[in-house]
Amino acid sequence: MVKQTSVRLRSVVVALGVASLGLASASHARDGNPVRATRALDAGWEFRLVPEATSAAPEPWTVVKVPHTWNRIGYYLDPKDPKANRAATVNKVQGVGWYRLNFTEPAGPAGQKVWLQFDAASRLAEVWLNGIRLGEHRGGFSRFRFDATAALVPGRPNMLLVKVDNRQPSPSATTADIFPLSGDFFVRGGLYRPVSLVVTRPVHIDMLDHGGPGVYATTRSLRGSTAEVEVRSRLVNDTAQPARVRLRTSLIDAAGKVAVRSDEAMTLAPGVVAQPVQQLTVARARLWQGTADPYLYTLRTEVIAGSGAVLDRLDQKFGIRLIRLDPDSGFILNGKHVPLHGVGLHQDQESSDWAMSPADIAATVGTIREMGANTIRLTHYQHGQMIHELADRYGLILWDEIPVVTAWTHGNDVDPSAALVTNARQQLQELIRQNYNHPSVAAWGIANEVDFGPGRPDFLGVPPKTVADPRPLLAELNALAKADDPARATVLANCCEERQNDVPEVSDITDAYGVNRYFGWYYGRPDQLGGHLDKLRAKHPSRPLSVTEYGAGGSITEHTDDPLGGPVNPAGPGQPEEYQSLVHEQTWPILKSRPYLWATWLWNGFDFGSTVRREGDSQDINTKGLVTYDHGTRKDAFYFYKANWSAAPTVHVTGSRYAERAYPVTDVRVYSNAPQTGLSVNGKSLGIRSNCPNRICVWEAVRLQPGANRVVATGQFRTGPMRDAITWTLAGESAAAYRIDSGALIAAKSSQARFGSDAFFVGGQAATTDTPGGRGRKPVLAAISGNPDRDLVATFREGDFHYRLPIEPGRYSVRLTFIAPQDSTSGQTFTVLADGVEKLTRLDPLVEAGKPLQSLTRAFEVNAGGPRLDLHFKPEGGPARVSAIEVVRIP
Repeated sequence: MVKQTSVRLRSVVVALGVASLGLASASHARDGNPVRATRALDAGWEFRLVPEATSAAPEPWTVVKVPHTWNRIGYYLDPKDPKANRAATVNKVQGVGWYRLNFTEPAGPAGQKVWLQFDAASRLAEVWLNGIRLGEHRGGFSRFRFDATAALVPGRPNMLLVKVDNRQPSPSATTADIFPLSGDFFVRGGLYRPVSLVVTRPVHIDMLDHGGPGVYATTRSLRGSTAEVEVRSRLVNDTAQPARVRLRTSLIDAAGKVAVRSDEAMTLAPGVVAQPVQQLTVARARLWQGTADPYLYTLRTEVIAGSGAVLDRLDQKFGIRLIRLDPDSGFILNGKHVPLHGVGLHQDQESSDWAMSPADIAATVGTIREMGANTIRLTHYQHGQMIHELADRYGLILWDEIPVVTAWTHGNDVDPSAALVTNARQQLQELIRQNYNHPSVAAWGIANEVDFGPGRPDFLGVPPKTVADPRPLLAELNALAKADDPARATVLANCCEERQNDVPEVSDITDAYGVNRYFGWYYGRPDQLGGHLDKLRAKHPSRPLSVTEYGAGGSITEHTDDPLGGPVNPAGPGQPEEYQSLVHEQTWPILKSRPYLWATWLWNGFDFGSTVRREGDSQDINTKGLVTYDHGTRKDAFYFYKANWSAAPTVHVTGSRYAERAYPVTDVRVYSNAPQTGLSVNGKSLGIRSNCPNRICVWEAVRLQPGANRVVATGQFRTGPMRDAITWTLAGESAAAYRIDSGALIAAKSSQARFGSDAFFVGGQAATTDTPGGRGRKPVLAAISGNPDRDLVATFREGDFHYRLPIEPGRYSVRLTFIAPQDSTSGQTFTVLADGVEKLTRLDPLVEAGKPLQSLTRAFEVNAGGPRLDLHFKPEGGPARVSAIEVVRIP
């Protein structure tokens, strides 16, 4: 909420001191319009992070440029690849920061109005100008303005002072009533979006309407080539006398020609907000058609005096379009079905964090467009104007939402406080008013994952004993959104319906809904997603359904030889890049085959900062992004979607970062949208694949040579060939050997030789003697004895299973490592066969090792005729188990 006051707090100003910094004179608006001038206040700020505003003599201040945040969150752990953030440079302080700026504003015409505009300040802001408190704003994501006319001294230095507070909300905190209360992201502090000074005439378009533009346009109907557009304006007369004016509203096409214009004469009473409504009939309207044709008009609003002088002018981009969400046909744009596929997005980047520059934001959108996405879910709060403007320009469809995330009450409160409800309403109204005119915005999101019930994960805050019911708050927010903007759909995203018991059902509150589902990551398998979605559709047949989150973590420094070789750890290290790719490879065909889904958004476009995580190869980073936190490295899964979504020729050999290979034989996977794709290894052609299913071309059992191996994929397109090449190396000791860490998704390090992760198996299940840890909990390691490589021994494959190793004819030594079971029960025997010949008969590891968790090794030799050696682990009195396999050719 913006609260404007005129309290003079000179004691605060004196305590903090004044710096004379000097700024350039104010600039006009970008269109050169002299009736409304906008001046960026970006340079010359001073910043200080202090616990209390009126503490002892101030320390030296630091000169900063706005946008600015003092926080730096998250870093990667790989010392060989240093990034912008390191353990020593992160800053997770949540507290109070002070900003001050001295500037001089030239004197203007008598009666002019001066407004201070903040595009965002997190999460609580208080503003003083020349010692006069202008007011406060509660919320860290939306634009707000103050009337600074009375406090500004034209032609002389003015001191602007801003206090921001990003402390975590708690019942006793100053931020107690400011959403979000929880969430899998970190709320930074600072003036992290632009600050500006706006000068208008005393008769002007409303500047204090929830940070909105004061002019709001809606496409009401399309009939043939004719469009009906309704425009609501808010006009203010800040003089003491009635003002006779003409309101002129025009739609101007891209060539600068007026397509339609409406003039309305009126008298503006002093101090009253007039709200005229005008109807524009646009003949031969060119529609905003998403990425196919994102055509934009200029919506120009002018307030004209009786003399003909323009008192105020506002230009905004506007696209003529109608959007409908259909439970059977999905997303309908201007009467045509458009399949929507895209990404979720947070507003951070490693080097600049939340204070992203225009270049950062443009590059981010460019990367998303490169992937072929046509929609972005802006999560989990209101994003800035620039990304909305870029979405308008490029035809990207947006889901906007407010930060009612996970929690909506404190502690064991069964209802949100009145102040929390007020804040949620305020943030929703700001979201709608500020983004109302963007054709890219399709829906207003009122909440995310408020249906955990008693099963809320501890890392998001231990759930209260009595779980509050979110439905009353959601119903109030839904009604507010529909009242403010009846033309757009209301939406929310749930986590748990039909997946957990005892959760509140919220899907029937909004016009449409989305589901965040992580089959194959936090639970289940990817192939279970389709049936789950069909069940939800049958349950809510009249409610349009989307998938708002799906995916898996992926670390570019962690790799596996087989993503099915062992269990993935969604809450810690062990998130290989190849597993992320597998989840997306298996999930996307399921989503693509369900046209009733009105949109799908993978999670996430980019790795992002989150202090509740220590996972993969990072600290305080959520690794589910398809691009790294610095927005620089595209993971393999990025190219899977580029091959599927983009029309741009795409050929990508996966596994380039797994350069030092463990096995002499491997599959080669290429993401390609070429009609034909060929592969060569070390100059030798391995054949052509045509129209690969789901754009995945596979060459199985490719043999590598010792040393460097050049792998080249070539796609044949109408425009000519496109190639992608990578180099894999194979150590000499691995060229004629298979050393397998059974049951391991990522191979353990061994003191004896290089092992690969579990691969070449058929059947069985991966298991471990250790108790895996979770978030904030270390794993409990079993007390294994008899082997210096305890991590190698700890994992195993069990059941009735085979290992089928692609080998060349010859004589081989086979060395098997077992672990005696923990339960001290003898009689769990099994037999090991090599190519059908028994080599170890009715082996009982507990009896032979002598005690539980004792390592045991057995060896034998085989004469193999090729092309495969089949090792069969056959249960007799219990499941077969093996921890490590070493098959080495005998010279």
